[in-house]
Amino acid sequence: MGHKTSRKHAKKTTEAAEAAVLPLDAEEVQVVGEPSMSDLLRVDKGFVLAEVDCESTPGFSGGKSAGTEALALHAPEVGEWQERLFAESRAGSKRALLLVIQGMDTSGKGGIMRHVVGAVDPEGVRTTAFKAPTEQERQHDFLWRIRAALPHAGTVGVFDRSHYEDVLVVRVHELVPQAEWSKRYAQINAFERQVVGSGTEIIKVMLHVSADEQKARLTQRLERPDKHYKWNRADIDERQLWPDYMEAYQVALTKCSTKGAPWHVVPANKKWYARYAVQRLLLDRLEAMAPEWPDMGIDVEAELARFDAS
Repeated sequence: MGHKTSRKHAKKTTEAAEAAVLPLDAEEVQVVGEPSMSDLLRVDKGFVLAEVDCESTPGFSGGKSAGTEALALHAPEVGEWQERLFAESRAGSKRALLLVIQGMDTSGKGGIMRHVVGAVDPEGVRTTAFKAPTEQERQHDFLWRIRAALPHAGTVGVFDRSHYEDVLVVRVHELVPQAEWSKRYAQINAFERQVVGSGTEIIKVMLHVSADEQKARLTQRLERPDKHYKWNRADIDERQLWPDYMEAYQVALTKCSTKGAPWHVVPANKKWYARYAVQRLLLDRLEAMAPEWPDMGIDVEAELARFDAS
């Protein structure tokens, strides 16, 4: 699978299977569950980005057709849980959910927006694509524009790129002194603790595409007229900095994967799998939050009587 965490869980599963063949008293028998998508993809201690196989599909044994079918099958579930979250806020709940998507160019961020986020009621979603800071944004600290884009109660916020650009692009291109960007990891962790403490769950995802796959996707943008609108000559320049970006990601992922806001690295060479994996992470978190339809204190019988009399 390419993840150290995946091998760890595989070892646990093997040990459990070996133990299962031993004679056990009834009270000693335990059901061993499959690791969740978060368990498989989470960045834990000892994680090495270079060891991730971008072609792998952790947690899914089928192919493209099965993955596409699974994506469509679970879309209504995501939509219902999100509606519950929104409804809950009408009764005063402050809870929200933030999905952070990072990745190199062509890693599939747009596909996540269309195929995963696009299945959710637009009224309950707030998507923000972070580009280079504007002149106004440069007048403030790097987290100012991030705070302004946080999801409101009952909504799912989606960041297409995020505050991590300030320890990725900024670091690679040396846009500020090292003494400044090196402090940002701790500032980001403190910021995210504050966000989680206020009732907003955070799912952080890096879509990890290989350099060869990125080259193939960029080449397609040149060869297909219907892809020309996506072409940016600067993408070739950025490819020259691939090792620097991988180093920057390695540091950001390991320094900022915390208990309250862990990072997940999704192998993204197979677009269908990346979409399925992100949907699974989103669905699992919503299920864990378990928002409920709120009791709005409506006297149903009295309201029905009013209808009858109208």
